[in-house]
Parts: sequence; structure tokens; C-alpha cells
Amino acid sequence: MARRARAYWLFKSEPDVYSIDDLARDRRTMWDGVRNYQARNLMRDSMAVGDLGFFYHSNASPPGVAGIVRVCSAPYADPSQFDPASDYHDPTSRVDEPRWMLVDVEHVETFDAPVTLDTLKARAAELEGLMVIARGSRLSVQPVERAHFVKIAKWAGARTKV
Repeated sequence: MARRARAYWLFKSEPDVYSIDDLARDRRTMWDGVRNYQARNLMRDSMAVGDLGFFYHSNASPPGVAGIVRVCSAPYADPSQFDPASDYHDPTSRVDEPRWMLVDVEHVETFDAPVTLDTLKARAAELEGLMVIARGSRLSVQPVERAHFVKIAKWAGARTKV
């Protein structure tokens, strides 16, 4: 059976909610609370253990790519959908047929300095199709082409082999 090629992703989080530093401390976390069907489908149907992703600080000053994470679990039901005390509770989701899925990610590397959104936009000609720089792109989980991932990691001075 042929092994699938590694895929690359971008995971957005507001640093005052959960930052790359929080993940470095925790080492691993559930990427919970995703309540967009397209983002859910990417995690459920397209991610695999070993895929790499950028940890992107959104709604930050400045926003940008702060580090690298690795998908470290198969997709599974997001437990927050069943928790009435959670901000992400979904009373219409059923345990026997969960609506919302997640993957676990682990910390790989924190960049010395983020690759800012302004830098990404300034180099848009080299990043054609990168969703995070597209006008109106709001997905919290996005695919990233390997070539784009390699370029951005290089600009960040990443030590991780991509």
C-alpha cells in the first residue's frame, strides 16, 4: 500500500486564548472548538498523523506565523461539543453521531520571530494561493502547499526539516 505524502496546514489561534508558548509548555493539545464545517472536514478527512502545520497567531499585534506543530492523533470527536459548560457546546450534536471533530497537535518549534502577515502579503507573488493572505479568508484551519510551507519556514529560520 502506498504511503500518502505529508500534508501541510495552518492552524489559527488568538494568542490571548492559546498561544505557541502555551503549546510549548503543554507539549501537546487538542485543537478543539472548531465550528466551521470546511475546517472540520479538513481535520476529519484530510489530516494524518505526521502532517506539519504552522501555528498562526491571529488577532495579534502583529498577526503571523509563530512556529511549527505536528498532527499527532487521528481525528476524533471534539469533547467540548458535549460539555454544557464549554463555549463550544453544541446541544444538537450527539455522542453516537458527533458533529465536530478535532486532531491533537504537538509543539515542534517556536520561531525566534514570527513571519508576519504583512511579510506574507508583501511576498504574495511567491505565495499565490496561500489562503491566509486571501481577502476574507477566515478559516481557522487551512491547507498550505508544500512549496509555500518550505518558503515560509526558511524565512523564519526554522530548524525543522520540512
